[in-house]
Amino acid sequence: MSSMGRLSQEQIVFGLALLLCAGFALALPGFLTTNNVLNLVRSVSILGILGVAMGLVVIGRGIDLSLVALMAISVAWTLNLIGGGMPIAQAMLIGLAFSLIVGAINGWLVAYAEIPAIFATLAMGTLIYGFGRYFLFSLDVAYMPERANSLLWLGQGTLLGVPVPIFIFAAVCLAGYLFLRYAKSGRYVRAVGDNILAARITGIPVRPIVVQQYVMSALIGYLAGIVTAASVASMNTRLALSTYVYDVILVVVLGGIGLSGGKGGIRNVIVGTLLIGILLNGMTIMDIQYTVQNVVKGALLLTAIVIDTIVNPRDEQTAQQGDI
Repeated sequence: MSSMGRLSQEQIVFGLALLLCAGFALALPGFLTTNNVLNLVRSVSILGILGVAMGLVVIGRGIDLSLVALMAISVAWTLNLIGGGMPIAQAMLIGLAFSLIVGAINGWLVAYAEIPAIFATLAMGTLIYGFGRYFLFSLDVAYMPERANSLLWLGQGTLLGVPVPIFIFAAVCLAGYLFLRYAKSGRYVRAVGDNILAARITGIPVRPIVVQQYVMSALIGYLAGIVTAASVASMNTRLALSTYVYDVILVVVLGGIGLSGGKGGIRNVIVGTLLIGILLNGMTIMDIQYTVQNVVKGALLLTAIVIDTIVNPRDEQTAQQGDI
């Protein structure tokens, strides 16, 4: 029964996306042009990449509120290191290592210290932003140094007439799908999210699997940050203080990944990204105020969580875990 409900949520969201698309196509001249459709997908591809990162954690019955802060700080530090004369590859390795270490600490706090994921990652996001701004660099915005202009292709280049970020989004989705479907640790993530006690009894190394999902979230987040910086030739660290992380959660929950864990997959992230992309693109073309867009997104997130609660009811064990 819950499988039927879950499928219907995904189908409803996909149907809504098609309806919105048809409505905007009729109301807004030029909405369905190839150029606008490519721009639409390109503009939400970074949100989609982050959605895959968040989706992997949520499937494992967690949540990562530090994702956007970690992305902003680690990539801004990378750009600062390159600007200071460090070789590009070395600076990127240091930024990535920093991101992975923080991801591992997140996982340790949730798996071993048994702090509820929502509190551990919320505190970590605040800590990382403050640490980065005080110890690693002083300016709000880190600009792409001229000697790193080769990286701009990742955000601004095209391949066969299609923007590169769309290819990167597709590659991340494919990798996430293959991981959940065919990798043993990917199946373990779903098993831990579905029932952590049963997973432990069957011999699954629950705690290392939880740490792994936060490390993977940090890895994908760093990639999304590099694409973001390459798209606009800079990284604004104030992104860490924005509501962007809630947009990522919106994509995940709206697409149909259950917050109670163990349910959904990469396809849900794609469907959620598609709907949000069409909605934001249409509202931008119609020149709707940013604050009104936030109201719409907030109402959508609340609706999605209510639907998720009905479709995937929290069991007794979920309540005991203390996570979302």
